[in-house]
Amino acid sequence: MSDSDPPFFSPTPNPLLSYPFTSLLSTSTPSPNPSSNYDLHVSFQGKRKRTGVRRKAPIVSTLQSNPPLPPPPISQTASPLKNPLEKPNIPSDISEEIIVINREATNEALIALTAGFPADSLTEEEIEANVISSIGGIEQVNYILIRNHILSRWRENVSNWLTKEFLASVIPDHCEVLLNSAYNFLVSHGYVNFGVAPAIKEKIPAEPTKPSIIIIGAGLAGLAAARQLMCFGFKVVVLEGRKRSGGRVYTKRMEGGSKFAAADLGGSVLTGTLGNPLGIIGKQLGSSLHKVRDKCPLYRPDGKPVNPDVDIKVENAFNRLLEKTSRLRQTMGEVAVDVSLGASLEAFRQVYGDAVTDEEMSLFNWHLANLEYANAGLLSKLSLAFWDQDDPYDMGGDHCFLPGGNGRFVQALAENVPILYEKTVHTIRYGVDGVQVIAGGQVYEGNMALCTVSLGVLKNGSIKFVPELPQRKLDGIRRLGFGLLNKVAMLFPYVFWRTDIDTFGHLSEDPSRRGEFFLFYSYATVAGGPLLIALVAGDAAHNFESMPPMDAVSTVLQILRGIFEPQGIDVPDPLQSVCTRWGTDSFSLGSYSHVAVGASGDDYDILAESVGDGRLFFAGEATTRRYPATMHGAFLSGLREAANMARHANARSLNIEVERSLSKNTQSCAALLEDLFREPDLEFGSFSINFGGKTSDPKSTAILRVALGAIKKKSNSEGTKADQQHSNKLLFHQLQSHYNQQQQLHVYTLLSQQQALELREVRGGDEMRLHYLSEKLGVKLVGRKGLGPAADAAIASIKAERGIRRPQ
Repeated sequence: MSDSDPPFFSPTPNPLLSYPFTSLLSTSTPSPNPSSNYDLHVSFQGKRKRTGVRRKAPIVSTLQSNPPLPPPPISQTASPLKNPLEKPNIPSDISEEIIVINREATNEALIALTAGFPADSLTEEEIEANVISSIGGIEQVNYILIRNHILSRWRENVSNWLTKEFLASVIPDHCEVLLNSAYNFLVSHGYVNFGVAPAIKEKIPAEPTKPSIIIIGAGLAGLAAARQLMCFGFKVVVLEGRKRSGGRVYTKRMEGGSKFAAADLGGSVLTGTLGNPLGIIGKQLGSSLHKVRDKCPLYRPDGKPVNPDVDIKVENAFNRLLEKTSRLRQTMGEVAVDVSLGASLEAFRQVYGDAVTDEEMSLFNWHLANLEYANAGLLSKLSLAFWDQDDPYDMGGDHCFLPGGNGRFVQALAENVPILYEKTVHTIRYGVDGVQVIAGGQVYEGNMALCTVSLGVLKNGSIKFVPELPQRKLDGIRRLGFGLLNKVAMLFPYVFWRTDIDTFGHLSEDPSRRGEFFLFYSYATVAGGPLLIALVAGDAAHNFESMPPMDAVSTVLQILRGIFEPQGIDVPDPLQSVCTRWGTDSFSLGSYSHVAVGASGDDYDILAESVGDGRLFFAGEATTRRYPATMHGAFLSGLREAANMARHANARSLNIEVERSLSKNTQSCAALLEDLFREPDLEFGSFSINFGGKTSDPKSTAILRVALGAIKKKSNSEGTKADQQHSNKLLFHQLQSHYNQQQQLHVYTLLSQQQALELREVRGGDEMRLHYLSEKLGVKLVGRKGLGPAADAAIASIKAERGIRRPQ
C-alpha cells in the first residue's frame, strides 16, 4: 500500500470478470442482495473516513451557495471499466480451462470485495503464502473463483463450520489442489470459520497438541489470537494486567435509582459494517447493529442552534480546505512528511479568508475538533503526508453501535480462554529456545509470545525486552503518534433530548477548548437506559485528565441546560456519572494511534514485524496499516498473528527455515522500493524497472515491479449501458473500483537487464507479459516482503548507480 493517495486505474482485465460468465450474466438478472444474511448497502462518503462523526448538514431551501453535486458516473471518477461480457484477450485453449462453479460468480466476487480481497487478483498475503504456483495465469483465475466461492458460502451462515468436503461437491476434481490451497489459507488466516458460534467453539480441541504460547494483553487483539491459536491446537495462556479483559474496549454498567445502562467508555463505534469481522461476531451473537444516524445538529456557545446557512457554508469550506491540503502534499512530495496537517489547514484558512465571523470561526474549530477526535491526535502533530493513509481501506457500510455495548464482544471472545488477571508484565525475554515472560515475581515460559500492549505502553518503555528490540522497531514506535480521547458518561432519570438523533454538537468560543465536550452521543436506544456521553478531544482531552470529575460534570450540565432549557426542557442531575482517564491509565497511556509528523504507514508494518527468529510477535491496532485506530483493526491483527505464529511453529516442527519478511536494512524494504520506483529507468504498461550496476551490461541485475491493480486492457463499451441497469452489477463495479484501484498491489522480481528489455518487446499487453514472465522466463513474482535479503545487493547497486547518474 502506498502512503500517498493512489492514482485511479482500470481494474485488472481478468477472465474472472468476463468469461465464463458471459452467458450467465446475460440470461439472469442478478439479485441486488447476493446473500440474505449480508448487508450490501454501500455508501461511499465524499468526506474522508477519518473525519470523526458522520453528520449530514441541515437542508436549507433558500441556500445561496451551490448544493453538493450528485456522485459522478463511474467513468468520471475512474478509468473506463471493461465490459464484463467481453472475453479476455488470451488464447482460446487457455480460456476453456476456466472453471464454472455456479451462476453467482459476480455476487461472490462482491462478497470477496467486502471481505477486503481484490475482485480479480491476489493479496500480498496470498502471494507470500504461495497459494498458487505462478501469478497471472489461469491457475490464478480458478483459485480466485474458488476463494470467492468459499468466502461467499461461509458468509451465507457464519454460525456454521464450513468444511472442505462440503465444498468439494461443487469444485471440479482437477482443482482439488486449488481448493485445498484456498480453504487452508482462508481458515488459517481467519477469513472463514472464526468467531464465537457454538459450531466454531466445538472445534477447539479438549487438549492442546502444539507448543505453548503466552499472550500479553486480553484486549481484542489478544483474545482474537488466543481463540484462533486454541482452535489450531496450541496451548495458550493470556496475561492481563487489569482486573478485566477488553483493554481499551470497556463497557461499564451504570446504575441509579431504577435505571441502568451499558456505557462504552472506550471503543464504541463499529466504523463500517461491510466485511467487518466484529459485525460477523455480532451476527453470531444474534444481535442486530444500530446504525448511527448522520443527523447531527450543532449548537452555538450560547445554546442556540447554529444557523443552517452558516453551517453548510463552513462545512463546505472546511472540506475544500482538506482537498487543498491533499493537493498541496502531492506537489510538495517528500517535504510533506515533515509538515503537519494543522499548519497546512491554518495556512489555507488564512489565505482564502474562510471562517471570518465569530460564529463561523467557532464552527470551523468544531470541525477541527472532530478531526482530532477521529485521529486521537492534535492537528499540529498529524502528518500532512500520511494522516489519512488508511482511507483506501475504509470498510464500507454504516457506522454502528452494538446494543448492550461492545463488552458483549469481549465477554464472548474471553469465554473459556485461560486468562490470568492482575499480571502486569515488566520483562519479556526471547531467544532461539523460546520466551520467558515475567510478571511480578512469576516467570512464564513458552515456545512463542504475542505482545498486544498499546503503543502508549511501548512508547513508555514499561516493558523491558531482552535482548532490546531492533532499532528499526524502536524508531517506528517513536515515530508513530498515540493520542488521547476522553469521555464523560452520564445516566439520567429520563431522556430529555431528541430521540430521532444519535449525536449533537456544541461549539466553543475558546479555540484552545474546541474539543471540550464538543460532541454528545445518545445511547438511549442501545444502552438500556437514558445515557448520554460527552467527548473530549485534542488539547482539551489532555487538560481533562487533571480536571476534577465534579467540575467536568458541572460544565457538561451547564452546556446541556444552555441548550435545552430555552426550549422549555428541564435538564435533571444525572443519577451517575463517570469520567475516563485513558491518558493516565498505566495499561493504555492513551487512546489510539495516528501517523504523526515524520512517520508513515510503513511504521505500522514495522510494529507488526516479529523478532527473535519467530519467537516474539506483535498485534494491536497500532500494528495494522490498513485499519489502525479501530476495534476491527485490533481484532484482525490478532487473527493475522495467529496465522504467523502457526506458520513459524509448523516450520520449526519440520526443520524448515522461515524466510525473513523484510530486508535487514535500517530503512524498511517498502520505503526503499517506493523511493527507487518514483523515477524508474524503464516503464511500460503496468511494469516498472530499475537497473543496477553498469547500464551497458546486459547481465546486470534489474528489479521489476508490476502494479497488479493497474493492469490495463483496451475497453469495449458495447453492452455497458445494459449491464449497468442491474444495480447489483453497478455496485460490484463501484466496489471493484474502490478496492482494486485504491488498493493497488505491487509485486516484484529480479531480472537481468537483457530479460527486462526482452519483456518490454512482448506484444499483447500486460497479460501476455505476465504469461511470458512465468512461462518463458520461469520467473516468480513476490510481494515486497518476499524479496528479503536477496534484494539488498541489487537495491544498493541501483542506489549507488542512480547517485552517479543523478547527483544531488
